Amino acid sequence: MQPEVMMKKKCISARKASLVLFLCQMISALDVPLDSKLLEELSQPPTITQQSPKDYIVDPRENIVIQCEAKGKPPPSFSWTRNGTHFDIDKDAQVTMKPNSGTLVINIMNGGKAEAYEGVYQCTARNERGAAISNNIVIRPSRSPLWTKEKLEPNQVREGDSLVLHCRPPVGLPPPIIFWMDNAFQRLPQSERVSQGLNGDLYFSNVQPEDTREDYICYARFNHTQTIQQKQPISVKVFSMDSLNDTIAANLSDTDIYGARPVTERQPVLLTPTGSTSTKVELRGNVLLLECIAAGLPTPVIRWIKEGGELPANRTFFENFKKTLKIIDVSEADSGNYKCIARNTLGSAHHVISVTVKAAPYWITAPRNLVLSPGEDGTLICRANGNPKPSISWLANGVPIAIAPEDPSRKVDGDTIIFSHVQERSSAVYQCNASNEYGYLLANAFVNVLAEPPRILTPANKLYQVIADSPALLDCAYFGSPKPEIEWFKGVKGSILRGSEYIFHDNGTLEIPVAQKDSTGAYTCVARNKLGKTQNEVQLEIKDPTVIIKQPEYKVIQRYGQVSFECIIKHDSTLLPTVLWLKDNDELPDDERFLVGKDNLTIMNVTDKDDGTYTCIVNTTLDSVSASAVLTVVARPNPPFDLELTGQLERSVELSWIPGDENNSPITNFVIEYEDGLHEPGVWHYQTEVPGTQTTVQLKLSPYVNYSFRVIAVNEIGRSQPSEPSEQYLTKSANPDENPSNVQGIGSEPDNLVITWESLTGFQSNGPGLQYKVSWRQKDVDDEWTSVIVANVSKYIVSGTPTFVPYEIKVQALNDLGYAPEPSEVIGHSGEDLPMVAPGNVQVHVINSTLAKVHWDPVPLKTVRGHLQGYKVYYWKVQSLSRRSRRHIEKKILTFRGNKTFGMLPGLEPYSTYKLNVRVANGKGEGPASPDKVFRTPEGVPSSPSFLKITNPTLDSLTLEWGSPTHPNGVLTSYILKFQPINNTHELGPLVEIRIPANESSLILKNLNYSTRYKFYFNAQTSVGSGNQITEEAVTIMDEAMASRQVDIATQGWFIGLMCAVALLILILLIVCFIRRNKGGKYPVKEKEDAHADPEIQPMKEDDGTFGEYRLFSFVSSAPF
Repeated sequence: MQPEVMMKKKCISARKASLVLFLCQMISALDVPLDSKLLEELSQPPTITQQSPKDYIVDPRENIVIQCEAKGKPPPSFSWTRNGTHFDIDKDAQVTMKPNSGTLVINIMNGGKAEAYEGVYQCTARNERGAAISNNIVIRPSRSPLWTKEKLEPNQVREGDSLVLHCRPPVGLPPPIIFWMDNAFQRLPQSERVSQGLNGDLYFSNVQPEDTREDYICYARFNHTQTIQQKQPISVKVFSMDSLNDTIAANLSDTDIYGARPVTERQPVLLTPTGSTSTKVELRGNVLLLECIAAGLPTPVIRWIKEGGELPANRTFFENFKKTLKIIDVSEADSGNYKCIARNTLGSAHHVISVTVKAAPYWITAPRNLVLSPGEDGTLICRANGNPKPSISWLANGVPIAIAPEDPSRKVDGDTIIFSHVQERSSAVYQCNASNEYGYLLANAFVNVLAEPPRILTPANKLYQVIADSPALLDCAYFGSPKPEIEWFKGVKGSILRGSEYIFHDNGTLEIPVAQKDSTGAYTCVARNKLGKTQNEVQLEIKDPTVIIKQPEYKVIQRYGQVSFECIIKHDSTLLPTVLWLKDNDELPDDERFLVGKDNLTIMNVTDKDDGTYTCIVNTTLDSVSASAVLTVVARPNPPFDLELTGQLERSVELSWIPGDENNSPITNFVIEYEDGLHEPGVWHYQTEVPGTQTTVQLKLSPYVNYSFRVIAVNEIGRSQPSEPSEQYLTKSANPDENPSNVQGIGSEPDNLVITWESLTGFQSNGPGLQYKVSWRQKDVDDEWTSVIVANVSKYIVSGTPTFVPYEIKVQALNDLGYAPEPSEVIGHSGEDLPMVAPGNVQVHVINSTLAKVHWDPVPLKTVRGHLQGYKVYYWKVQSLSRRSRRHIEKKILTFRGNKTFGMLPGLEPYSTYKLNVRVANGKGEGPASPDKVFRTPEGVPSSPSFLKITNPTLDSLTLEWGSPTHPNGVLTSYILKFQPINNTHELGPLVEIRIPANESSLILKNLNYSTRYKFYFNAQTSVGSGNQITEEAVTIMDEAMASRQVDIATQGWFIGLMCAVALLILILLIVCFIRRNKGGKYPVKEKEDAHADPEIQPMKEDDGTFGEYRLFSFVSSAPF
């Protein structure tokens, strides 16, 4: 019977699922996990869990600890053998065994000697169900012997010869690490010429004078004892040929190997290994090291090949300047011939190393523990390989199986033990030993025969929570012997689960591949064998999946901007999500610019290093979702660099450059600017621009310019900083290519001609010595050109010219190399003088009271004596005919451009006397005035009366007073008064009209209604018509009895207090109205004013009578006026 441990698809549940043990065919007894409860109840043969290495080198100065730990039920006891015989630790006071352990501690530090305990040790762990044994542990103390004393002769070597300095370290255990240093404990430099071999010797392919020194020292480091041994210093003296020629005759015989020969080059010769071939045996899995060191001048270079094959990829390395070939983890396939080839300019040498890879035993199938129930069958298989093939031997409880107690259920068949119909007494521990000449393998595997009813190890009512549409794995970890059968039910009384929608695993787990909401509920696992039955219930809950409903989106942001990524999620209400943001699959930078909100990530003041992929990860206890977006940080491009000028010609040059980083925004174009260091140093001018894909441009140049160029890159974000300037390039001088522009001839005086022009820039001069040739002659007169050459100025004055005559003018540039092309001619005039005559026949036609038209005859053009600018009309008001008043005379001027002969005079005052005159104007000024012309404007309508006051209100009368119009604009004929009553609802009554003589200034209106509001409309008239009206309102008083009572009441204190309260209330109402108006509320003043307008213009009805009280209050307050 085989016990079964329920597990998830992974061997050990991450949730600490209770687990058991002995699956039939578990991979290693040392790793079998035992359930703590089962461990207390079930018997188990011993299993070795820890032991010291087979080859155990110990420090002779410290206590020796030989480990042996084992587990089993009941706990095992321990014993040891030494060199094949029983090791009685009780008889050796220096040896103790740790409690509840088989580990030995040999006390060396209190007088024991490690050498006395050298030998082969083996541990046995035993209980009532069998015995397990450890490997043979070979104990050897480490050794670090001193160097044998030897007399070292100085090495005298000729320059260019080879040399080997032998180390010959003492034999230690383990072998020491060798290195060469000098007296200052500095490692000696090594190279292709000088290097250390695998045996520790120092090889010189050829010696040089700088190799001369007296402190070549070989050191051996013994790691186990942490000691370093030093060889005596070796002296090397290298003779150069120059010094050797001076001393050879006196110090060397003719037969000495050293001669006065010059240093000669030599083809390679191998220093190690010697001969043409050698052999090497290495064990499988080890590191193969092959070495070739050659002498020669020049220093040879080493190359390695494998004959008939390739050097293994990924496992081949070259060390020590390619003198050592290193192949790691070698296998039998690496056997073969390896050739090293040493080569210099004079030839080559080679050596073939035949490599054979042998193998200590290694497992193909190691025996594994068997847990069986009585009457079951089983097998232990022990298969190993090696080179040569290992032999297999079996032991039972540490005893060779041939002499072990017989077991009728057991049969040995080579590498297999077959068990049939086992009984509880068949329990034992078997050892398989696989060995060949290179080593051995020892494995323990027990056979444990148990009879146990089923047990379910999964906790009762365990809750499983799974995301919808995901697999659900419900555990039913069980144990029993024989192996129980497992069945699953949904609910306590549900039917057995079957069908393709379920998967039943051998370890008892029920898998629902696609769990749905209706999968929620209780599930029952039943385990039964012939010894009994048990069951367990677990709960399954299905949760809604976590979804990112608003994922972060791709963003492009300018440097120093702000960007936000959203990550809005929807999740099961019973799960608590956590949101984690990553940048490029790593944690966000520890930077306060990164602000993580509930559902977003904000990056402030973005920099280039923020460019990358940002991932939002949402985790719950059951699921995890993520979404990513890329942030691209863009900026103005970096400036171009490495500007270079090539192909320099007189009028062109080629400029090339290397673009700077475009900062994630493609460069659209390059702008090329130039500086003229000769004429305008420090000032940069636009030259041209090219597309962003172009990095060279042919530039047109001007003569006599010391050019420097710079390039600016442009992308959608903006312009880069300018590049560093290019080298300077001075072009040759040449004649000017152009003449001055904007040439003009204008006289400043009547007898001169001022010729001006815009000078050429230094850039346009094309050479040194820039001057101008100025030429002129009178137009339409058969005169020769008059010329003069002037310096680099922009003006020349010709004197003694007739007044205002046309001239032909031209200005030509020249420099030290010659003239510019022939210039074009322009027409100018000599200076102007004031016009000589005034316009004649001036006539005025009055159109209406405010407009008149004036006519005149033009003056002869010859009398203008300049450019005719036009005619100016001076006019002013002499007197108003409607009133006598002295006033300041203000003259007005109207200018009529060109050769016009009439004009309009707007804005005149009606009923007034005006004067005017006309003058002609040129560029110099105005001519004489024409004789003054007098004209009058007719009457017009008057302005509104200057004021209207209503005083002395009585029961039935009101007194009106007014002022005459400010501008009568004629003779007043009368005043028109219109009035009408206004009731409490602001309705207008019948309109009454009264005509008043013009000489009146007041009027008493009688027969009015008492306590009635009236509105008055008042205007003046001339013979032309009525002027603008003014309006006013007033109220007649109440009857006399009420007035008398009112006077009596007004003297009472209570009435005064009441009126003060009313006044305060009105003030509060006014404040409220003001606030409403400021807030945009409706304010009725405009409506009331419209309602009280002239009824002939806009009669209307006003329902709101509130503001009427306010108007009354206002009127009373202004009554004293």
